[in-house]
Amino acid sequence: MEKISGLIDAPFTPMHADGSLNLAPIEAYAALLVRNGLKGVFINGSSGEGYLLSEEERMQLAEEWMRVVPEGFKVIVHVGSTCAKSSRRLAEHAAGIGAWGIGAMATPFPQIGRVEELVKYCEEIASGAPALPFYYYHIPAFNHAYLSMLDFLKAVDGRIPNFAGIKYTFESLYEYNRCRRYKNGKFDMLHGQDETILPCLAMGGAQGGIGGTTNYNGRVLTGILDAWKDGDLERARELQNFAQDVIDVICRYRGNIVGGKRIMKLIGLDLGPNRTPFRNMTDEEEASMKAELEAIGFFERCNR
Repeated sequence: MEKISGLIDAPFTPMHADGSLNLAPIEAYAALLVRNGLKGVFINGSSGEGYLLSEEERMQLAEEWMRVVPEGFKVIVHVGSTCAKSSRRLAEHAAGIGAWGIGAMATPFPQIGRVEELVKYCEEIASGAPALPFYYYHIPAFNHAYLSMLDFLKAVDGRIPNFAGIKYTFESLYEYNRCRRYKNGKFDMLHGQDETILPCLAMGGAQGGIGGTTNYNGRVLTGILDAWKDGDLERARELQNFAQDVIDVICRYRGNIVGGKRIMKLIGLDLGPNRTPFRNMTDEEEASMKAELEAIGFFERCNR
């Protein structure tokens, strides 16, 4: 299977003020991401509040992204849900509209506690779109599926024909690299933490990644990859440190899903509020966050 090179964005889901789905900004949103060096999108995931959307809304979003993206821009659809049959239906839909790939995180309920349970869950979902690459989205902070990903690769190897790899959003760079080295790099290990792109590049295997802060800081994050390719380690370090400065700010405002989504408004693309039960930022918090971002020179370096 083709391995992804470059950074894929995990977009936010645009909402009207009343919390209903708003498809209108997506065409401009896609153009912004293309303009700033992103290679595709991983829609309806955690940044996109996918678990708070109905099946119909998730399908509408997928159809709209497919309508507006240019040729060669990858659309990967997160289809995970608490109902594997629903996930399979979403996978079938993604295949039907021509998406590049699909993915799923472990369901948050019931919590998955054994590798075999996770393999069976992924197996049922992936079979809904057997011609598309399937990625497991490893983000145990969201679903408490703190399982060995190396053991998971060993268990899934040869069992799910369209299994492509893992979107690895966890702190263990050691485990990430062990998975990358499995069978001489058989599977695509997509780096999922924007704050540690550079060390994964240094280990020799992070050719692609999926990020959330790429929505507004993609120019800096793609710049890390470019600097590394050019052999400019000092430039790569400076960009990685700046990316961490931005993440330090959003962590004070309920993270990327809440704070990051509001940053999109500050750079000229208002994507509306978050859905319940997320606690939206107040106008006072927005002003405070803007001041913190100005203090680190964010608006001179952000996506535009």
